[in-house]
Amino acid sequence: MKKDTMEQYVLLDSATSKLVCRMDASSSKKHQQQSVFKPTKDVVAMPSIKTSNVPSVVACILWVSLSSMMPAQDPSSFPPIKESEVRKIKAYHISQPIVIDGKLDEKAWTKSPASESFVDLITGKPSYLRTTVSLLWDEKHLYIGYQIEEPNVVAKFTKEDDPIYQDNDVEFFIAGQDGYYEFEINAHGTVYDGLFVWQSAYEKSGISKLPSFDRAKPGVQSQEFNGVGFTKHPRGLRWAFLDWDFSSIRSAVDIDGTLNDASDKDRGWSVEVAVPWKELAMLDLSKPRDLPPKVGDLWRIDFSRFNQTKEPNNPNDSGGWALSPHGVWDSHIPEVFPYVIIVGPKD
Repeated sequence: MKKDTMEQYVLLDSATSKLVCRMDASSSKKHQQQSVFKPTKDVVAMPSIKTSNVPSVVACILWVSLSSMMPAQDPSSFPPIKESEVRKIKAYHISQPIVIDGKLDEKAWTKSPASESFVDLITGKPSYLRTTVSLLWDEKHLYIGYQIEEPNVVAKFTKEDDPIYQDNDVEFFIAGQDGYYEFEINAHGTVYDGLFVWQSAYEKSGISKLPSFDRAKPGVQSQEFNGVGFTKHPRGLRWAFLDWDFSSIRSAVDIDGTLNDASDKDRGWSVEVAVPWKELAMLDLSKPRDLPPKVGDLWRIDFSRFNQTKEPNNPNDSGGWALSPHGVWDSHIPEVFPYVIIVGPKD
């Protein structure tokens, strides 16, 4: 069966809009109205299904069955959680840069208290494994540190932009006025990232004139995106630049245990990321913000963790955990991202 002679649908795994499998048009014509990537292919969001040992065709069939049980969206219920449910976290100023080795053992990290443990992405209920994030900043970088409890640390993907959302991973989304940046990393230290720009801001902001995001330029790849579990966002569609890489970002992981060895019990793993402030200017071209930020500034950044292994005997574990709940299976709603408060050094 030739790929170029038939209409196809693409199914996405987790809350990250990533490819799991394809179906031809005859397999799921009824889902055509849920497509989000055009014109090259239609895409449908798939709820969390453990697919690592399941052939893609079977995963597609499972999705067709599960999709009939997904509740209809109520566009009037926006955002899908209450403002009181959105958590706040402080980023503390430091005078010396962090060594990015994944260990979070510098004295500076003791000045940034760990966040509350992550909760279920949909329900907001406590997760059964502890995950926390800590934040530091200086004039050049925002530093993000994760502590991830995991009794059996596993990861399989090792190449940049591999589908690590099919591993256990941690993620963050940094929101601006015109778009948002997505970053994912697994226990191998493999990174997947991309940039999403609101279509309503694409021309007005001027980002369309940047060589890496000029859709008229040969070699620039973009896809239309409309969310995953929530496709009624008031701002509408985005352009997803999933082949674009944040080349100046630095990250590392450290494993407290043994990777891919189920014969012993691990404590977990940790992650350090250094995000250059100046590179985030592309998120706010229409209304530039201070970079580096000033004390008192507010940012919206989502921090999350996605798991292939769910809590035993808990059918309500969505497999996605976050610092703040989202109310739906979707990481692409900046209005529910936690507030990051830029503060001075901690005494």
